[in-house]
Amino acid sequence: MAEVRLSGWRRPGLAFSLGAVAALGQAPVGFWWATLAGLAGLVWLLEQVPNRRGAFLAGHAAGTGYFALALSWIVEPFLIDVAQHGWMAPFAVVFLSSGLGLFWGAAALLARLVPQRALGFVVAFVALEWLREVILTGFPWAMIGHVWIGTPIDQIAALAGPSGLGLLTLGVAVLPVIWRIRGAVAGLALLGLALGFGLWRLSQPMPQDREGTIRLVQPNADQSLKWDEVLAETFLNRLLSLTAEGDPADLTIWPETAVPYMLEYAPEVAGMISVASKGKLVAAGIQREEDGRFYNSLRFLEGDGIERARYDKAHLVPFGEYIPFGDLAYDWFGITAFAAQAGATYSAGSGPDVIDLGPLGKVLPLICYEVIFPREVNAAPERADWMLQITNDAWFGVWTGPFQHFAQARLRAIEQGLPMVRVANTGVSAVIDARGRVVADLPFGTMAKLDARIPGAVPPTPYSRWGDGPILLLLAGLALLSLRRRPEFR
Repeated sequence: MAEVRLSGWRRPGLAFSLGAVAALGQAPVGFWWATLAGLAGLVWLLEQVPNRRGAFLAGHAAGTGYFALALSWIVEPFLIDVAQHGWMAPFAVVFLSSGLGLFWGAAALLARLVPQRALGFVVAFVALEWLREVILTGFPWAMIGHVWIGTPIDQIAALAGPSGLGLLTLGVAVLPVIWRIRGAVAGLALLGLALGFGLWRLSQPMPQDREGTIRLVQPNADQSLKWDEVLAETFLNRLLSLTAEGDPADLTIWPETAVPYMLEYAPEVAGMISVASKGKLVAAGIQREEDGRFYNSLRFLEGDGIERARYDKAHLVPFGEYIPFGDLAYDWFGITAFAAQAGATYSAGSGPDVIDLGPLGKVLPLICYEVIFPREVNAAPERADWMLQITNDAWFGVWTGPFQHFAQARLRAIEQGLPMVRVANTGVSAVIDARGRVVADLPFGTMAKLDARIPGAVPPTPYSRWGDGPILLLLAGLALLSLRRRPEFR
């Protein structure tokens, strides 16, 4: 391949642009073909870099461009209270995108250490994306494989999870670069196989819905006003009125931190909820206090407002729901977490749990951010019948963040072979079947309710049984191949 010389700012500038193009595959845009083109262009560019330092800088620039566009919604939480936090917004974008770009830079650098550079880049990239779920509590948002969510190819996640989708994506992008026309044909064949599997899986019969009705309540409370003392009663009345409409549902679900009061201090609120639901079960996001600690909780109330069960959020958002060394940060500097409305910070719950709701089945509850961690969903103590996510995506704005978050919920359903019921403050509130298809949803940004049934589950998927083990073994094998001295075929 003829060498193209790029000097000065041109190489990192081109790399940054290619990364941004690759980000167009993420929701809600969904241009997966742009992701393939951006990645192919990046691999070609890395082939032109003369040394390891240049490879790292080009990879880092591409990753920074990718995350700057894909995670542009990160400014939204800082704009809720512009006077206090607005100045942090540009720093959040720069630091987050540049920090996550280090993973891309590291992949480009590691690829220079093996004879088969293109293959080495694929292996290092996918392995480092997998590692991104763990480091510094993890942040596996906008993974490359997410670009297939909503297409039949997303069914590969039932076999190999998001890392399997990532490996497929990188493989299809790299093949034309290293093998040209033959590689392009091989890439199309690989996509064809994945598409065929997806279409086959989606054509298989589905089990019947579960008995009983559920009601999804979307109050659409503006985040900047949600905790206003004057409007608190207004937002509570929205929830109560939507719950009370028509015949009562067997289970009514309210979103994360939906209730602007704490039952420990306002026990009459539980009675109001019971009256609205006519004594039927209500699952509501309500903060709670115990022994001076505060929790972001999902509380199941029935009868006369008796708490039947509860789940405390276990994986908290760094700086959003807790501050590292939070007690010292508050005592010394008065720093509190963004979303913690009770106390300076939330405390973490004990971890994944499955709650038995009798005729409605066993449910795996997830609160907001927890849905983005496939391994933690896989770590549930037993297999549930369905999953329930409550969230408040008003923090993420109205353009990209809520839809990327929703897409990841769909992927968890595919991976587990379990339906997902998702209830959000402003949306996206929806019922998702066990193969990731949306069977019912509410319009985004509206105050509304939705009555539905819980879809049935399909048998456990390979990914739900074995997790990331098989894909990690495959990566290890490909890593050994990348060490071969034989030059790549062109």
